[in-house]
Parts: sequence; C-alpha cells; structure tokens
Amino acid sequence: MGSIERYDEVAVIIGLDVGKSEHHAVALNRDGQKLYDKPLPNTEVGITDVLRRLTEHGPALVVVDQPATIGALPVAVAQAAGVLVGYLPGLTMRRVADLHPGEAKTDARDAFIIAETARTMPATLRSIKVADEQIAELSMLCGFDDDLAAQITQTSNRVRGLLTQIHPTLERVLGPRLDHPAILDLIERYPSPAALRQAGQKRVATRLLKRAPRKGGVWAQEIFDALDQQTVTVIGTNAATIVLPRLARQLVELRQQRTDIATEVEQIVEAHPLHPVLTSMPGVGVRTCARLLTEIVGKHFPTAGHLAAYAGLAPVTRRSGTSIRGESPSRRGNKVLKRAMFLSAFAALRDPESRAYYDRKIGQGKRHNQALIALARRRCDVIYAMLKTGSLYQPRAQSGAALAA
Repeated sequence: MGSIERYDEVAVIIGLDVGKSEHHAVALNRDGQKLYDKPLPNTEVGITDVLRRLTEHGPALVVVDQPATIGALPVAVAQAAGVLVGYLPGLTMRRVADLHPGEAKTDARDAFIIAETARTMPATLRSIKVADEQIAELSMLCGFDDDLAAQITQTSNRVRGLLTQIHPTLERVLGPRLDHPAILDLIERYPSPAALRQAGQKRVATRLLKRAPRKGGVWAQEIFDALDQQTVTVIGTNAATIVLPRLARQLVELRQQRTDIATEVEQIVEAHPLHPVLTSMPGVGVRTCARLLTEIVGKHFPTAGHLAAYAGLAPVTRRSGTSIRGESPSRRGNKVLKRAMFLSAFAALRDPESRAYYDRKIGQGKRHNQALIALARRRCDVIYAMLKTGSLYQPRAQSGAALAA
C-alpha cells in the first residue's frame, strides 16, 4: 500500500498541517470517523501527549506536508515514539484540495485533507525514515551556502549598479571582475573615480599586483583608460563613495564564509560512503555531490524515469487533439536538484563523451539550454543506475569494451 510500510496495521491516521507556533491536527480512524480536531502546540510535550492519547485507539500514522523546517519537530517526536510517519507532497496536496468542497484556506481544512487523503489514497504518500546525521548536516549547510550565494549576487549587483550610476565606463572594467579579491580591495581603498585619479596609475597598479600579479598592470591601464573617458562628476558620487567600500567588505566577508562552509561540506561529503560513487562521474564536484546526497538519498524512486520527473528533467508532451506541439521542459520538480543537475551537465562538457552528446543535440537544432537539459536527463539515468548498484561511473566506451572482453 504505497510506500508506507505496515500501512495495513494502521488504525489511526493523523493529518498535520504544520505551523511555526502551533500545528493543527486532525485524526481519523480507518472508517473516516474523526477522533481529534484541535490545534497542537509546537512543543515536544504537547505533541507527545496528543500522540499518546491517539495511539490508545491503535497503531498510528502521522502525515505531514512539510517534513523539514517547521515540520521537523513533530516528525522527530513521532519517530522517537515509534509512530509511523508519512509525507504528502505539496503538489499532491494542492490537487487533492481542489476536489474538496469549499475554497476556504484554513489549518483545520488542510489537516483534514491530509488525513483523508492518507486514509483513502495511501499510494500518494511517501515514507520518512530517520534522517541520516550526515544528510541532515549537509542539508542545513547547503541551505546556508545557498543563502550566502544569493547575498553575494545581490551585493555584487548593488556594487555594479552604483558604479554604473556614477561612472558607467569604469563599471565595465571593474564590474565583471568583482569576484577577484584584488578588485574588491581596490574599491575598498579607492571607492571613487577621484580617489583613483589622485592615487595615480603607478600606485593603483602596485596595489593590484599584490593580489593579481599576472593581471594587475593590465587592469590598472584599463582603469585609467576608463577614467579618461569621463570628466564630469555625477550627482550621488559622494554618497556612493561611502557605500561602495562597505559593500566591498561585505563581499569579501560573504565569500570567506562561503569558503569556510565549503570546507565543512567537503569533510562531510568525503566521509559519506556514496562519495566515491557520485564523484566518479565527470562534472560532479563537492557541492553537486552534496546536493545529490541531500535531494536523492533516502527517497524511493522505482525507476530512473521517476527520478527524472522528480528532478524536473523529464520532458512534457503538449498535445491538443490532432495538433502536436512537441515536447517542452517541465516547470515542476525539485528546483534545487534540477539546478544541481543542470550545472553539473554544464561542467561535464569538458568530458569528451558528454561533449559529443551535447554537440549531437546542437546538431539536431536544439539551443544551448535545451541541449544541456537533454544531457542532464541522460546523466540522471546514469546516476540512478550508479546509486542503485553502488558502482563507479564508467564511460560507455569502457563499459562496452569490458562486455566485449
């Protein structure tokens, strides 16, 4: 019955609509009779007390729509008490909700829909196993790394916006190089066109050469060529001079934090037994491996196609009667996993076999992103097979030669 083990033994189904301060629980027996319908405090004591009372009616199953973040505590409490725990995916929840009368969006209604769906359609549920400590740590660290990456992008865009406002030509020299510590150090030390001119090209070159020994002199020449193309001072330059060095320091600090997190992630990833399997595939580095572990490991996928659909890599066919519009990329699926697979496919273009497949798709008329999605879909099948068998990656040429031998 679905992917929930021992579902036939369950006598009480508890639907939980999770919240920050409190949840709402609705408990049904197998006949659909309501046993409980009340708010539930988001505390271990409160959750334990309700579970104790409801399990007096028989073995229970707790079903949530968010097994992580705000739903982590009730899941952990239920697992510690030996109660089965299931997960109703959000997309399924929304589709089933459309079948129930009424348009009100209340916690009580959502909790009832979760419980009723689990009672009548157990195949829609996914099991939640006790989280592996390594996977839990990776999930938290990777989430923080994503936040840092977003902050870096936001801060970089802010720096480029200010430079464009006060000196567009200078921005075209400095903006694309904000990922280099030499440029950030220069902006922090000389945050305005006037400050750069006053320092002089020789001093600027000397400062750049300390952190960019190969490019410092060239960049200094480009900077002063840009400065020569604008003599007027734009309104707001003085304020930008106050803001720019602070933004530059923020970028340095954010990148250092991301480097530190990457070190922690690398240690955890290397200690995981699946590390040598996943990283044997071209284009799978530490960050991609971490994402594959957090988004795939512990979940059940009957076939490679199910994994591809979960990752949003399975193409969607558009048809209407006799009119066939072809296939297009799916807009659903796990966006985190899809992005990791996409970037991994891009990184794998250095691999001859992956490059040949990409070039073949380009030759068939596909655009760059379409060819990368196709490559990511193909690699998804390979990853599924590697994880299922625990075997290392082998290029098709090598695997074919091995079979021939």
